[in-house]
Parts: sequence; C-alpha cells; structure tokens
Amino acid sequence: MFTVSLGDDGAELRPLEPWQAEEFLAHMDRARALVDPWIPFAAAATDLTSARALLQRYADRQAADTGRLYGIWLDGTLVGGVLFRIFEAENGNCEIGCWLEAAAEGRGLVTRASRTLIDWAVDVRGMHRVEWVASSANRRSVAVAERLGMTREGVLREAYPYRGKRHDEEIWAVLAPDWRNGRG
Repeated sequence: MFTVSLGDDGAELRPLEPWQAEEFLAHMDRARALVDPWIPFAAAATDLTSARALLQRYADRQAADTGRLYGIWLDGTLVGGVLFRIFEAENGNCEIGCWLEAAAEGRGLVTRASRTLIDWAVDVRGMHRVEWVASSANRRSVAVAERLGMTREGVLREAYPYRGKRHDEEIWAVLAPDWRNGRG
C-alpha cells in the first residue's frame, strides 16, 4: 500500500479498500450530516455490510480502470476522501469528487488531495480533461473547483434530483495543457 503526504500537518492520502469498511463506516457516521445533503455517498454506507459493498464497488471499478477511491487521513484518522467517480482512460476524460467530515474542514485537505489526483491523472495516465460536478448550492465544493483553477463551463438547471429536491449542477473542468501551465 502507498501513502502520499499532503503536507506538514499529518495529512495523508491513501487508497480506501474493502478491508477498511469498519473505519470507513465510523468516518461516514461522523461525516453523514455534512455529506448527505449533497451526495448519496453517506446514505450508501449505513452499516458494515453496505460500507463494505461501497468500498468493493470502487475496488471493482479500480480493477476495471473506471474509477478509484482514496481516503484522507489526518493524524491517523480517516476524515474524508477523494475519488475518480468517472475514469475513461480511452477517451482521456475523468471526473473527481470529494467529501469531508466537519472536524477536518478549513485545512485545505480536499484541495491538496484533489491536486494530487489531477497531477496523477494528467501526468501519469495522460488524461486530457478532468471534471468537477457540484450542486450550485454546495458552495464549499464549488470553492474547491475555483481554488484548483478549473473553469466553470456551465450550469445544468435542476438536473440532479436528490432527497426530494432538484439541484442545479455546476460543471467545472480543467484541460491537461491548462493544468500543466498553471498547476491549479
């Protein structure tokens, strides 16, 4: 297994795998209130069986080269994560996403972890386009896309039904030449 340091504050990025289901579930229980209004990720991991199943789906996606899941640890505690929700190596397109528990907010962890994923996608895997999709109402997520130097390409009005409400989705992206030139 590998660990990537995210700075001098004890933050690390590591693969998040099925054998870590218990730790992941404990983290989701802490993160649920913050994550659940925006994405179904927390709702998909409500007990050990469902947490393991979610992690296994991403392990299967990694094996198929169609997605990947990484945890963010701070001083040895899982506090969030980033993922390739979509990874289309043949087309050179991918989408990254994130989540974080409240205790870890305001430290730049998601931005640093996302930069690591984009660097790898562009430099190692040769991806041409990296997308970020967020509810317009999720200002923290939109702010990460801005900090990464992504371009807001548009808004899909009421495109995402979640929890009985339709959300506008913002599409942000960075192209490989722009990433290499600006490094977010």
